[in-house]
Amino acid sequence: MKKLQNELAENDLSLKSSLVAPIQRRAFLRYASATAAASTLLFMTSCDDDDDKGPMDPMAVDLGSGDTGILNYAYALEQLEAAFYTEVVARSMGVFNQTEQQIMQDLKGHESIHRDFLKAALGSAAIPDLEVNFSSINFNDKNSILTTARTFEDLGVAAYNGAGRFLENAGFLTLAGKIVSVEARHAAVIRDIISNGTFSDTADAKGLDPAMMPAEVLKAASAFISTPINANNLPK
Repeated sequence: MKKLQNELAENDLSLKSSLVAPIQRRAFLRYASATAAASTLLFMTSCDDDDDKGPMDPMAVDLGSGDTGILNYAYALEQLEAAFYTEVVARSMGVFNQTEQQIMQDLKGHESIHRDFLKAALGSAAIPDLEVNFSSINFNDKNSILTTARTFEDLGVAAYNGAGRFLENAGFLTLAGKIVSVEARHAAVIRDIISNGTFSDTADAKGLDPAMMPAEVLKAASAFISTPINANNLPK
């Protein structure tokens, strides 16, 4: 646990400018939330008006193209994560100890913040609320919950790493970097709950964070999203 706290503290120092305080588990989670909130103004003021969309599949939600498409892609994933942690907090707190309960509440808060300001920044270009499907998750089983949480957090990291490089707006790129840092730390915390000391396992064999293209990520996420999604205009 101490090693994880030290790792989070080091990461925090590399990102923060005016935020201070030693990083412990809850302190880290609060910092991550504050970082996302502090980025909102930058995000809102720099959002472009690129809302062009490719041909629409009448059975699917079209994410669009360009920066707008990538932001909608991120918004779709943040919807999924926020919905998941909302269910965990509502249904599963009894399987966690007090510290873990607070972590789950904080994770819910962070993902909800990400979801809400992406929606606000996209404005009329935002995709509608997606219908999720968590029927494969046993919310009464701690292992099922944590395994799913690890999957979602790892998927989020891989998604931002894979698509972020295609963003043309510098403000968006900065924001994506902040969010992926938060998602990576979420993944570290989940791994530490699963097995203390495994927080560095998110990297690949070369020590690099994973990156996946949108089609790969959405295919993996489709088991949990009932709404069909058209990502044909995103980078491949």
